[in-house]
Amino acid sequence: MKWTVQRYVLREVVQTWLAVTGVLVAILVSNQLSRVLGQAADNQYGRLVVIDLIALGAIMNLSVIVPVGLLLAVVLTLGRMYHDSEMTALQACGFGTTRLLAPLLCFATVISAGLAWLVFVQVPQADAQVQLLRQSALKEAQFGQLDAGRFRSFSGGDAVFYAERVDAEGVLHNVFVQRETEGRIEVALADTATYSKAAADGVHLVTLFNGRRYEGVAGRNDFRVIEFREHGIPISTPTDVVGNKDPDTKPTRELLGSSDPADIAQLQFRISTPLMALVLTLVAVPLSRLRPRQGRYARVGFAIVVYFVYSQLLYAAKAWLEKGELSPIVGVWWVHLAALALGVYLVTREARAA
Repeated sequence: MKWTVQRYVLREVVQTWLAVTGVLVAILVSNQLSRVLGQAADNQYGRLVVIDLIALGAIMNLSVIVPVGLLLAVVLTLGRMYHDSEMTALQACGFGTTRLLAPLLCFATVISAGLAWLVFVQVPQADAQVQLLRQSALKEAQFGQLDAGRFRSFSGGDAVFYAERVDAEGVLHNVFVQRETEGRIEVALADTATYSKAAADGVHLVTLFNGRRYEGVAGRNDFRVIEFREHGIPISTPTDVVGNKDPDTKPTRELLGSSDPADIAQLQFRISTPLMALVLTLVAVPLSRLRPRQGRYARVGFAIVVYFVYSQLLYAAKAWLEKGELSPIVGVWWVHLAALALGVYLVTREARAA
């Protein structure tokens, strides 16, 4: 009977976990879709970039969804069994909720192993890829395909381009270009123009034909007027930002042995995700106990509060560790110990009540 009951409960928990996680992923992707589409509209991302950002964002947020999905799955499953008097029947046979800890913790261990692979390997790679995609998409969108009838600004707003129309061969007609360099303004008007996309050095070239260029300083009357048959204007795209590498994107092997507080905090935070899944499973078993005539979802709200407090304390401990306000020995571990102590207390109290 022991193994039969444990297999039954484990099967119910796994099914509920898959359903809850699927719903949470769907909600997350829907929310992320609206946010990414808003960013794409503002920054003119390409369609493929939007799809990649959504997929990579879902991978990054799985580490948040899976632990809370596991907590809710255990609470919902055992809460249903309490509500349907299944747990009452099992307890009458000497099979209390504490005896369910072994199979549930085994399942949580498997989930934790998957989470460890996710946060140690996949999430940093996805985060780095997201940053590269956004940076390259911004560079491409800032120049991109020049549209007729629209003013486009480049080089941080120092250059403005406008073309009245573009023909089937891609030649631009009735072109206006304004540039500002060290206080001097250059305005060029041309009948036609062509442009080439960025070369290896990230510079675009707009070639104007049959036009006139005005050059000078605003407020002075010594403007120069130059007529030309052909005039090339280089426009540079923004260069990649070079600086300290974000700890979120660093491979785990680079975090190991680092003395930088930000790296230590990031490493401990990554370790926290699989630990959190195990601790939440321990807390969820006694937490799911219902009193007579309570609804089957009575403990769900309390479970969400426990997860919220747990996760926010982890974020706070990480921030304090990054600022050097906490010793690495203390780090985020005190949060896990507090949650573990709560779980042990609830399990002990449940065993005594049985």
